[in-house]
Amino acid sequence: MYLNITRTAVELCRELPEINESEQSKTPFSKPCGRVEDLESGKYSRNLSKITLTRNMDENPKAISMSSTGSQGSGVAVAKARLSELEEMISESPTSDRASLKLAQILRVRRSEVALLRLDKGTLRFIFPPELRSAGVLPLSGSAVAARTAATRTSFISNSFMHVKHVSLFESVKLGASAQEEDRSQEQMPIQKIMSVPVAPTGGTVIGVAQVSRKGLDTSVAGADFTNEDLRLLEQAAEILARMPFMQEGAEI
Repeated sequence: MYLNITRTAVELCRELPEINESEQSKTPFSKPCGRVEDLESGKYSRNLSKITLTRNMDENPKAISMSSTGSQGSGVAVAKARLSELEEMISESPTSDRASLKLAQILRVRRSEVALLRLDKGTLRFIFPPELRSAGVLPLSGSAVAARTAATRTSFISNSFMHVKHVSLFESVKLGASAQEEDRSQEQMPIQKIMSVPVAPTGGTVIGVAQVSRKGLDTSVAGADFTNEDLRLLEQAAEILARMPFMQEGAEI
């Protein structure tokens, strides 16, 4: 079992054994801790205001490890790899269902938290989830977030979406028989956080909208906030989706 503890430099030096000069080269620091009084008076300026200890309760209780951003970098790498997989699908003429499921993987959301809308005859029509394909259309002149996204060609992100006036059609979707149990747990839950971006080829006109959300009874259980990096990933994915056959006006879904 591991326990993460934060110690100041002074506290750390109270706990560490004395280090003689012959052993200094073996330590991760350029100088020994010195006297506690020297640290308290600010004599040493080694920027050790906070040090994170990872303590293995079964081994050495004073093992030291510095915090790392490795896990974050790994998550970005995985997302970019899946983005490449989405682009590779273009030559395979995938269904909107398959492409949307890949989008859910890229942004780490559930199937029920992804929506794709296509512009047909001046209105937006859902092509994913399939349960909303017959739910009607959204006029570009309307107040729906998707309509504003397409009409203004502007991306939108909100981590407090319950406070934004919006159409709740997407939230009331009842999933089909093929939906996974995890998705069903979110069925008809309100959207707490959302990203909405226009789907358009580079330099071209808007042909649709891609939306990714997090649902839940409140923001505390809906999941992590969306970040600017998440928004950039969705925008990159939208450019790829714009090249998919199913996003072209009049194409068979």
